[in-house]
Amino acid sequence: MADSRVEKAKRAAGSIGLVTPAGARPTAQAPSADEQWQLPGGTARVYYGQGRQGVSRPVVLADGFNLGPTDFDWLWDGLENGRLPFVSELRRRGRTLVLVGFDERSESIPRNAETVIAAVLRTIAEQLGGARLLVGGFSMGGLVTRYALAKMETQGMDHRVGVHLSFDSPHRGAWIPIGLQAFAHHLAPHDDTFVRQISSPAAQQMLWRHVDGVNGTPRESPLRTEFKEQLQRVGDWPRLPRLLAVSSGRGDGIGNGVRAGAKTLSCAGPLFDGTRFLGQAEGQKTEVAVVNGVLGGPHSITTSGYPELDGAPGGTLESFGLLADALAAAGEDTDAAHRSVCFVPSVSAVSIRDLNQQDDLYADVYDLPPEQSDVDDFLLSSDNEAHALMTEELGGWILDRLPD
Repeated sequence: MADSRVEKAKRAAGSIGLVTPAGARPTAQAPSADEQWQLPGGTARVYYGQGRQGVSRPVVLADGFNLGPTDFDWLWDGLENGRLPFVSELRRRGRTLVLVGFDERSESIPRNAETVIAAVLRTIAEQLGGARLLVGGFSMGGLVTRYALAKMETQGMDHRVGVHLSFDSPHRGAWIPIGLQAFAHHLAPHDDTFVRQISSPAAQQMLWRHVDGVNGTPRESPLRTEFKEQLQRVGDWPRLPRLLAVSSGRGDGIGNGVRAGAKTLSCAGPLFDGTRFLGQAEGQKTEVAVVNGVLGGPHSITTSGYPELDGAPGGTLESFGLLADALAAAGEDTDAAHRSVCFVPSVSAVSIRDLNQQDDLYADVYDLPPEQSDVDDFLLSSDNEAHALMTEELGGWILDRLPD
């Protein structure tokens, strides 16, 4: 019986996704592109504007983080079939959409930036007319394009970009609960699907804090420290385009309702009995999780000096919901009191405050001088929405600010 439970736990470990359920498929398929470009480290799919025969008034958007190559069906579905048919609206305005995908989305940000640089140069070469480009991306894609354009400027390359857009991108860091990261390491000796996502180069570069083992000490990953230094070497931000940013989180400092110290997810067996996760709380040696079950334990996971990140205003990710669903499918008795927690804090998405202090994390952005942001203009959501969700509010604001 014990061996059977261990095997079930191992199979469950292989089905856990960080951003989307492992192996899940989108409900809709992307239409055939007008052109497809093979790029170093990736691919671009090109969709002409309505009534156009060629690349005209281009909008170049890069994919975000996940494991494996870009799934253009997922990318299209998120853009077109959310609350605003963003692709249709772009094309109706005569804009060509260039979707940039990566061979490995979890690869390092500077490496994937080379794919973006190639996409920008190809767009310029193919473009009809002299309109400035909008170049940007979703989540990690905003960081990749930020680095790419800054590097092009440093090297004296003309990118012809009028607007850079970051859509819920973690400019000051993203957040995956430390207990969840520790659980991924707990599973890793048996199946490394989950930990390969959390410990991939891109994830370590984006995450505000990372842990490298079940009993490891959370800290800024050396890969993140190195990436921030790489950004500084290329000027930190591109200087020529107008910099726009949108956040999937609120701007008034009101969080998502996850209380510090409250149970977010608990397990009652037969595989992970006694495993529980708690909302991130302030304080020293604060318990945020207990990891237990047939694969070992118990392990008490603690943090010291952290603000209440799980409940912070910002774009949310179903961090605990995806885990609960995967474990429940394997027969585990789970109770997910909070399926979603903050992933990209609002102050990070509009790059106006760091995440270290409680007051900064929960700042009313509207009360802050806008010039304290690293971007030229930004918009925050009316509510704390799912990370990088295309809404009428955010999409409409972007459409009104396309370059001429």
